[in-house]
Amino acid sequence: MPVYHDIADTLVIAPNFKKRLSGVTSTIVALVPRQRAMGVQIAALAPEGLPEAVPRARFGDLWKLWQRPANATARIWHARRNTEMLPGIFMRDILRMPLKLVFTSAAQRDHSGYTKWLIRRMDVVIATSTQAASYLQVPHTVIMHGIDTARFSPPVDKATAKGAVGLDPAKKVIGCFGRIRHQKGTDRFVDAMIAVMPSNTDWIAVITGRVTAEHQGFADAMHVKIAAAGLSDRFLFPGEVDDVRPWYQALDLFAAPQRWEGFGLTPLEAMACGVPVIATPVGAFPDLVRHDVTGLVMANNDAAYRTAVAALLPDDKRRDQMALACRLHIEQNFRLEREADDINAVYERLLRA
Repeated sequence: MPVYHDIADTLVIAPNFKKRLSGVTSTIVALVPRQRAMGVQIAALAPEGLPEAVPRARFGDLWKLWQRPANATARIWHARRNTEMLPGIFMRDILRMPLKLVFTSAAQRDHSGYTKWLIRRMDVVIATSTQAASYLQVPHTVIMHGIDTARFSPPVDKATAKGAVGLDPAKKVIGCFGRIRHQKGTDRFVDAMIAVMPSNTDWIAVITGRVTAEHQGFADAMHVKIAAAGLSDRFLFPGEVDDVRPWYQALDLFAAPQRWEGFGLTPLEAMACGVPVIATPVGAFPDLVRHDVTGLVMANNDAAYRTAVAALLPDDKRRDQMALACRLHIEQNFRLEREADDINAVYERLLRA
């Protein structure tokens, strides 16, 4: 059963108003329990869909936000979406609840007039990357996402890891994980693999992720293309998996072929498991992947991506060197504790102001 915390005893509310799994939801799932364990009185506010390990607050207790906390002059409402900023503004400015508003922005595009209006009313704004920060017109702090290095870690034995998810231990595996749609570049990955698989017969491809109704035609077209190339037996589509960690551990290479991305956690998850990444220069990928050290960051076009895949698949020595560098890179720069520490410091400064 979920553990609920009384809002009267909570200093930070982290709303999550999207039912489907998303990058933002994954961030809340990882961060909130860690922040709570570090002593921050934080709880998520969500209608449903969060794992039981995430500490929660009840919607029925929101009226208690009128009461000032015992150990501070206000509480913090930490929003990550427009639909979460607006209620915070309403509660603070209309209902006169003692709240400080924080917004984390991952978007790498010019914000709409409505979003800019919301952002201007925040007390503190956090950007998840230098690219996202470049689109903000208000003072901000850059805090990049981190990864749970205890959960995402290299396997003790790669062959055993492959067998654990039903893969042939003798095969080399490249994976592409996330929602299956044009924006995510899944077709770009499929096209690249169709081009290089005939000359790399020891490789198979794994594509995990949900296909929503509006993208079913896109997914069907990829399957037709794979079948026409006679490669259906070398592509595996497990669908949306409950725990993606063992799938990362089974990989020899990870593909992040996105055409557009807000931040993009998958390269961090892959590198934490000791898996090199071929990425495009979108989202935070250029800040996450060290080119030619932990993987490759290629131009955002199909030809460049295909060239990178063709270069790394047959080069065992280069991939092995990158794999060793991946874990060290994550431990030194992208641990979840570092992200939590930086956000907690923002909370402390805001509550002292």
